[in-house]
Amino acid sequence: MGEERFEDGWRVDERCTNCDVARQLAPGLIGEVDGQSVVLRQPRGRAEVRQLNAAAHACPARSIRPPAGRLEAALDPFPMALDDTVHLCGHNSTHTAGANSYLLRRPGGTAMMVDTPRWSTSLAARYEGLGPVTDVLLTHRDHAAHGRRYADRFGARLWIHEGDLDAAPDADCVLRGNDPAQIAEGVVAFPFPGHTRGSVLFLADERYCFSGDSFYWSRTTADIEVADSVTWYSISELAASLARTADRLRFEWLLPGHGDRRHLPADDMAQRLRRLAARTRGLRPRPIDFTAMRW
Repeated sequence: MGEERFEDGWRVDERCTNCDVARQLAPGLIGEVDGQSVVLRQPRGRAEVRQLNAAAHACPARSIRPPAGRLEAALDPFPMALDDTVHLCGHNSTHTAGANSYLLRRPGGTAMMVDTPRWSTSLAARYEGLGPVTDVLLTHRDHAAHGRRYADRFGARLWIHEGDLDAAPDADCVLRGNDPAQIAEGVVAFPFPGHTRGSVLFLADERYCFSGDSFYWSRTTADIEVADSVTWYSISELAASLARTADRLRFEWLLPGHGDRRHLPADDMAQRLRRLAARTRGLRPRPIDFTAMRW
């Protein structure tokens, strides 16, 4: 038997905002050329078709187009399991700058949502299928757009830090100051001002770090990096947050809002985070420049 062939015709249309979401989900198939995602080559097997469908269903601009032109709901892989505890929500929203969001399953059968995907009642029902959602945790103001709607649908508590409270003034639970706060058994919030005044990290089970936009895994440098070219509040405050918490954070999974995810041994992550803290001390304020991001 010859190699199984698949229909060509996958493309990226002009709506692409260069948010990197599709490139995370279909590496080697979708890449960046002249500030926009492009299809580098057509899929060569079923696994690669699945990758492209994941990219298409996550893309906030709906700019990843299959050969038939329309996405098939039956091929939507989300929520997508990253392991037995965390699922990627997909369906990234233009109202959160295309940020990734996650579902964190808890031992009692419930779940927490970290940041939010695009809003729809059908998606909410899909996410509820993993178990009752008790909390919606917002890492910062840029990712708050759909928080209240999801929290109300789930009957969940909505969390945000006081520094970004104006982005979710009807939040049920407000984190204050810079001290860590326990959200639930095994889940701790670490206030992390820098990217915004009210940025927060959520650490779960000393295994998962939901970092919002405070730091991320860069494919370019193959390391943990800060997005210093899009630090809205203060790069010096971000450096101070890293200095204050680098030795207190222990995790294996780095799960950011923007930028890539990574799973490494906890000791490796700890060493990389300490080195990041040292590098960030030397950074100085710079103009906001999305094109300078080292995805």
